[in-house]
Amino acid sequence: MSLPRAASIRAAALAALMVALLPAAGAAQQMREFTSSRQRHGETRLLTRIDYAAGTLRLAPGNPGQLYAVSLSYDTERFRPVSRFDAATSSVHLGLEALDHSGIRVSSRGQLEQSAMISLSPAVALGLDVSLGAAEADIELGGLRLTSLRIATGASRSTIRFSRPNRARCSLAAFEAGAAEVTITGLGNSRCDRISFKGGVGRAVLDLGGAWTTGTDFDVAMTMGELTLRLPRSLGVQVTVERFLAGFAGAAWTRDGNTYRSPGYAESDRKVTIALSTTIGGVSVEWVE
Repeated sequence: MSLPRAASIRAAALAALMVALLPAAGAAQQMREFTSSRQRHGETRLLTRIDYAAGTLRLAPGNPGQLYAVSLSYDTERFRPVSRFDAATSSVHLGLEALDHSGIRVSSRGQLEQSAMISLSPAVALGLDVSLGAAEADIELGGLRLTSLRIATGASRSTIRFSRPNRARCSLAAFEAGAAEVTITGLGNSRCDRISFKGGVGRAVLDLGGAWTTGTDFDVAMTMGELTLRLPRSLGVQVTVERFLAGFAGAAWTRDGNTYRSPGYAESDRKVTIALSTTIGGVSVEWVE
């Protein structure tokens, strides 16, 4: 299938998904503030689930002595805040959920102006699971003690950063993007043994910068989206693809069948192995210093 045709399919699918989020206009809107927090009382770990239906979300490390804190501005006609802590399991459920369980419904631009700020303690081992609906998210994970991570996005625009190295060893970081625009930067700072990214209809930028310490397996699958891999020149990268990709046919890569290796791969002391599969869409590579 040609790239223009593929782009048209992606655009049509994304438009259909966004229309599905729109009900009849005219619903009243009453905004309310909500805050919740918990001080740390000797906890060494925290399982955190965040569900955020619609609006803007900012997530970042907080005060080490404060287990978590959330501050919300939300539409009382459509949504309700969530803040449930379970001391027995050292777990917390935070976020904003729709009152209409048939799905997320956005009736006005003002509703999209709902906002949330969530902070998590960098002093506890953190298992983090985030699900986003019709949201714009700015997620800073650098400096936390992540042991596992899952982030799933719906019809959203999200920036996810590892601006500093993770303070713990992470077994798996899994990212799932639907009709979304996603940028993930500093993946080398995640310190995860395995990274998985699954993209649907949308655009994704995966930046492999950061302080890689050991080999990491990276699985990337795109269905109908556009993918950009941002690769540091000092990193040894091996990419295995399911089918021939013109973007990897340049002189910069050494090719062996469907396996491509970056310049200086054999000599590099920092290596990443990427298994890449695409159905319809484009893959491009940006080299950075």
